[in-house]
Order: sequence, then C-alpha cells, then structure tokens
Amino acid sequence: MGGEDFWSDQDTAKRVSKEAADLRSELETWEAIQASLGDLLELAQLEDEELQDELTHKLEGFEKQFLTMEFATLFNGDYDKDPAILSIHAGSGGTEAQDWTQMLLRMFLRFAEGKNWDVKILDESRAQDVGLKSVTVRIDGRWAYGYFKSEHGVHRLVRISPFDAEKMRHTTFALVEVIPEIADVEEVEIDPKDLRIDTFLSSGKGGQSVNTTYSAVRIVHLPTKISVSCQNERSQQQNKETAMKILKSKLHKIQLDNLAQQKQDLRGDYQSAEWGNQIRSYVLHPYKMVKDHRSNFEVSDAIGVLDGALEPFMEAYLRQRLEDSDRFEEANQE
Repeated sequence: MGGEDFWSDQDTAKRVSKEAADLRSELETWEAIQASLGDLLELAQLEDEELQDELTHKLEGFEKQFLTMEFATLFNGDYDKDPAILSIHAGSGGTEAQDWTQMLLRMFLRFAEGKNWDVKILDESRAQDVGLKSVTVRIDGRWAYGYFKSEHGVHRLVRISPFDAEKMRHTTFALVEVIPEIADVEEVEIDPKDLRIDTFLSSGKGGQSVNTTYSAVRIVHLPTKISVSCQNERSQQQNKETAMKILKSKLHKIQLDNLAQQKQDLRGDYQSAEWGNQIRSYVLHPYKMVKDHRSNFEVSDAIGVLDGALEPFMEAYLRQRLEDSDRFEEANQE
C-alpha cells in the first residue's frame, strides 16, 4: 500500500485497502482477547470469594469472544478468502418455487448486509407474476466464499402456500450454486470455437442506455452446456468480461470437483449431490424448524434464519467437515 503506483489501479487498491482494514480489525480483536486473558489470570490468582462472580462473568465473556474468533480458523480452503458468486434457481412448482427463490435471495442478502459486505446482482430472471426464476449475485467480503460455500445445494421449504386458495401445505425446492470468484484463472484455457455469445436488451432497473441497447451478454460453453449471463454493467464489453470471469471460475471449480470426486471414489461411500437431496429444510408448518441434514444442526427460530441468521449453520457445517477430515486421516493412519 505504500507503493507510489498503488492507486493507479483503483479496483485493486480498494480491494487491498479493505483487506488491510479487515486484518487490522482481526488483529485488534486478538489483542483484546490477550488483554482479557491477562485480567482473568490476575483475578484467578486472588483468593477472594467476593471476586468469584466477577471472574465467572468475565470468563463467560472471554469464552464467547474466543469462540467467535476461533471460527475464523475454520476458513482453511484455498479460495475461502475470495468473493462468492451465488446463483439461485427455482425448482419445479411454478409460483411457489419462484417465491421461494426470492425468499432465499433476501435471506442471503440480509446475512451479507449484516457483515457489511458488498453485494452486486449480476443477472436475474424475474417471473411474470411473483418471485424469481433465477438470480446470480456477487458477494465480496472477508471470507465470503468460506461462509457461503456451506449454502451450495438444494434448499427445501415446507409451508402453507399463500398462493393456494385451499390453504394446503406445499413442499418446494430451490437449487443454490456457489463458486469462488477466482482472481487468477489464466490456467483455464477456453477455445473461442467452444463459445456461443448472445447479446440482448437488459432487464435491469434502468438508467441511461441500460434498457435501450443490447448491453446484456449471455455466454454458453458448448462442451459443458454451462450458461453465464451478465446485465448489470452499462457496456456490453464490461458485461462480457464479467461473464467470462464467472465462466472461467465455474470451469475451474468443475476441475477441482472432478479431482475431489476421484479422491472420494478411492475412499468409497461416495454419494453425488442430485436434485432432491436437500441439504437443508425450512419448515414453517405445522411447526417451525430449520434443519441442516449434513451437520444435523437445527433451530426452531425459522423466521430468524430467513432474516439472515445463518452463521450457526455455516459454523456447524465447517466444523462437521473438519471432523470428517480428521476421522478420515485417523482411519488412513490405522
């Protein structure tokens, strides 16, 4: 940051400055924990029964503060620090599924806003009546992908549908895809012949030249049938660059997943994540409960979860993965 040409690249400078600020905040928190530990040790050495209540109170606060910071040590993946590209797709069910897709988007945005992260909607396909058919957003913040990778999979909603005149209980699904926005994906080579690039009118919120020119871009990678759209920028070139970056990140993620699957196949007991194998259920009727089927973590405050209280689920998922990894290593050693 002290370099003379640091601000010559505004985007990089802002990203590095934000990262530096996050690191300073994290360091200050650890220093505060260290100071609290010193106070606790001093109190513990004083054999004064009148100070026991104060010691207990401070110990509880210290433990809570420490566990919050310990959570950050779970972000040990190669791309956990990168921005997250999150896509939500409505399942079968028409209006009910499209409304569920919009509810999920609101839930994720509430969580990101609580972290004071930057969120940008890259592409959205609105339903004619209610909700969204699909939406793609970019979320940038400290450990954004590390947090949101726990949300990849099928999310199941059970409720009395507000769109059913007979007030019947409905079950609906939405698929959430999460990939990291990888800064350097030069190793992913794409043959231009494998691409189909379409341009179309943006359906965004409007503004100068947004809805009057063919600025929106859709890129289809023909060998894999992966389709990426972007329409948030005002120029076609900017949208194309963003779409290509997401496409490269998706192809890179596929390479990593294929490698991981090969390792899983060697381990045995591999089960692929097929549509319908929900990772989490949100039940609003006849009782309220949200349960993650991977970690078995559950809460009864379903409304709070839908308002963005996702961190306990994310932490439970990361700790479960860590425990599974430790068990696998122990089994290999035996």
